[in-house]
Amino acid sequence: MTNNHDNYQYPLNDSWTTTEIITVTQFYGLVERANEQRVVTADFLAAYRAFKQVVPAKSEEKQLGRAFESASGYSIYRTVQAAQQATRQQFQYRG
Repeated sequence: MTNNHDNYQYPLNDSWTTTEIITVTQFYGLVERANEQRVVTADFLAAYRAFKQVVPAKSEEKQLGRAFESASGYSIYRTVQAAQQATRQQFQYRG
């Protein structure tokens, strides 16, 4: 699925610091890229770990994931699963 990324906003939390917003938006960008082209698996998983530092609660991760998928069409959960199961240095999620 190809999206025009100018047509939606990333789901963010108003209480996050600027640094946290940057961390989360970088992760969202990698999720998009992983659905559109190959990305380095280790880089993606490192970005996910950084995302989890900002969003440690599973319930908030699920809520943001649903909002992100609704806006972008890309599943954070399925993309992370694909990265965790990847056996190569690069992966692409084809959902």
